[in-house]
Amino acid sequence: MKRLRELLQRIDGRGYKAYKQIKGSYRFTDFQLSIDHVQGDPFALPSRISLQLNPQQHGLPTSLWQTPIRKIALEDFLARAVAEAITQHVKGRRGTGRSGDVEIATSGQQVLQRNAVLIDKSQLDVRLLFALPGSGRSILGEQAAEMFFSELPQIVADALSWNNRCLQEMQQHVEQVEAQETLRSRLSELNAVAFVGNGSLLPRAGGIDDQPLKNGVPFQSPPALEKTLQLPNIGEVTGMAIPPGVTLIVGGGYHGKSTLLQALERGVYNHIPGDGRELVATLGDAVKIRAEDHRAVNQVDISPFIGTLPGNRPTDCFSTDNASGSTSQAANIIEALEAGATCLLIDEDTSATNFMIRDSRMQQLVPDHQEPITPLLHRVRELYETEGVSTVIVTGGSGDYLAVADTVIMLDNYQVFDATDKAKHLAGETPPRVNAAPRLRPSNLRNLSLQTGPLPGQREAKILVREQRLLEYGRKRIDLSKVEQLIDAGQTEAIGRLLALCQQQQPDQPEGLAGALKAALQQVEADGLDILLPWKAGHLALPRFYELLAAANRLRQKS
Repeated sequence: MKRLRELLQRIDGRGYKAYKQIKGSYRFTDFQLSIDHVQGDPFALPSRISLQLNPQQHGLPTSLWQTPIRKIALEDFLARAVAEAITQHVKGRRGTGRSGDVEIATSGQQVLQRNAVLIDKSQLDVRLLFALPGSGRSILGEQAAEMFFSELPQIVADALSWNNRCLQEMQQHVEQVEAQETLRSRLSELNAVAFVGNGSLLPRAGGIDDQPLKNGVPFQSPPALEKTLQLPNIGEVTGMAIPPGVTLIVGGGYHGKSTLLQALERGVYNHIPGDGRELVATLGDAVKIRAEDHRAVNQVDISPFIGTLPGNRPTDCFSTDNASGSTSQAANIIEALEAGATCLLIDEDTSATNFMIRDSRMQQLVPDHQEPITPLLHRVRELYETEGVSTVIVTGGSGDYLAVADTVIMLDNYQVFDATDKAKHLAGETPPRVNAAPRLRPSNLRNLSLQTGPLPGQREAKILVREQRLLEYGRKRIDLSKVEQLIDAGQTEAIGRLLALCQQQQPDQPEGLAGALKAALQQVEADGLDILLPWKAGHLALPRFYELLAAANRLRQKS
């Protein structure tokens, strides 16, 4: 501490680049400080620092992180505690640019595996962005000293030092996440693809606000779909179990159909206590499917849904830089199957109508030999019966799907009812099967180039996230804006770095694109997110395999 204080006094008022002298490690009373990277000016990305506490300093019992899911939950809790302490103790802007800002990466309402906080038997390691204060191009040494010697120790005391303190809230956080993970792992025992606990609060505050809606209607399962199970830490839980097969979610507009589907989309992740969706769990490989006009498609066999296109253009190895709604939705399904999805989530509002249905009048007007599209309606049962892939579809405008549904869930002002029997009574004739159509699940191994070169004037290809779902991968830009289960910019950057890692390690992809990417992701899961960066940082979050493969699928093959 004394050495750092002297350095700050010596460089006070000098040019900003003199801050480079403080890079290194410093022993504080209750923690070790490492200044890992020093920014070049007040407008650059903030400096990176990290704090290390040994077990005697942090006082956290090993029972809170003795399993992988408990470790993720505890690290998540500590990161949120640090973020809260920052708001309490850091004054904020104190100079030019971002001077004075302190940040830690956290995960919104979801609990993700990150590298902002890491704990093991030897130490607790916490990574922060720390914007060193400057006025113009001059160092504000006294302001920096206040940040290091007043604000930082208060953050550590509030968020990271737990000796002789009540751990009840921390214990609840860890145990709740553990219970959610157990619930998801036991869906097969319930013969379910998803579960929504009674009392869950599904509506969100609105817009981009993912907080629960105040005074929202609590979820209550219809008796016919209700099941009960025992979960660790929280005991008996009762709620709606959505069975495998084809499930429809129906009801009038604004009555909660899409809200329920969105909760199921996010049910692949665990949630923090108080979110309202702590007891919503969906199969971990469930994928949201939608139309995605203008996306790139690379060598995908969409022939199960799209026959020969005008000009006798084949579709068994289809590529385009500008997909239509129907071809993009067909490709999204095939790619999801390639990723191993066993449950598809679809909302008609974000689907291509001609891909979803083709009613009898339109079939009479436009003969089959003129229509290359085989609607999902005609293959959705086969998707389950031959491939074991369930589908949950929100529909409010077409009754044709009633004839192929196993379960029909109706919402009326956020109240949930089982309408299966009534739907089957009204359904009428079952749509024709397409027995002669190509097999749904892809059998070919696709090999796509993951190479990208640097931009002009750059020495190496940079990986940057401009927005949460917009990835700059060297000379190429990957638009993931319609990959709706990608929820964090840290996941997006990790995807870019995983693509680069896969290209370096397995450029030839002998096991196919999906196999190569899965191997790269498994390596990161085993060794940690830090292997993706050549420097120490704390902003990455682990993506799912599907979102990783989705990025590779959208990488335009032409520069």
